Amino acid sequence: MFQSGPMALIGSLGVVSKVVLFLLLLLSVVSWAVILLKLRVFKSADAEDRRFMTVLLKAKDVDEVVRHAQRSTGSPCAKIFHGVVDRLGTGREFQDGGVALPVDRHVMERTAQHIAQGQLSHLESYLPFLATTGNISPFVGLLGTVMGIIDSFREIGSQGTASIAAVAPGVSEALVATAAGLFTAIPAVIAYNYFLSRIRGTAFRMDTVTVELLTLMAPKVKPASPDSIGTKG
Repeated sequence: MFQSGPMALIGSLGVVSKVVLFLLLLLSVVSWAVILLKLRVFKSADAEDRRFMTVLLKAKDVDEVVRHAQRSTGSPCAKIFHGVVDRLGTGREFQDGGVALPVDRHVMERTAQHIAQGQLSHLESYLPFLATTGNISPFVGLLGTVMGIIDSFREIGSQGTASIAAVAPGVSEALVATAAGLFTAIPAVIAYNYFLSRIRGTAFRMDTVTVELLTLMAPKVKPASPDSIGTKG
């Protein structure tokens, strides 16, 4: 007899189907926890980035931006600016026997790129889990469905009848696993693609920070040598 209600339906499933549903439930709970965590992280980072970029685009000297960057602890763009200035000393210039030495443009760009990669790696944390969940959940659900259909046909064979009344309950119960897999995968895939677009936006702002820093330090920045340009090319 066909059992109605979610609990009755789950109770009628086989052992393999129950294990599959438990695994999908676990993946769904963890993926939603990651989604909510990353939403909070990106919201905070974007807000601080906007405030920092407003100061950076209006600034006339490096020291003014450095002071603001020190206070913007949650801004990836501010961390790049402050990290470059802190490592290369561009606000004070390098001193060698009292003679100011210009900062090499290539070194500054490589330093900014290195810091940016670290910030992007931090923003990308836990995203591989969402990608994995989105990729494997439909297949895990399909496994539960296949095992459920196998049990249904075994039951049909033991009863010796293949009527709709005998087949429909088993097939409908088996398809629960496929539906659960899709319900788990769809939010994970949507969130993964959304967060990737947010990361691309952050990467663009980071490039802007590097350009603005080079503009502010134009009198102190030594252009890249022809040899280094040829090497890069």
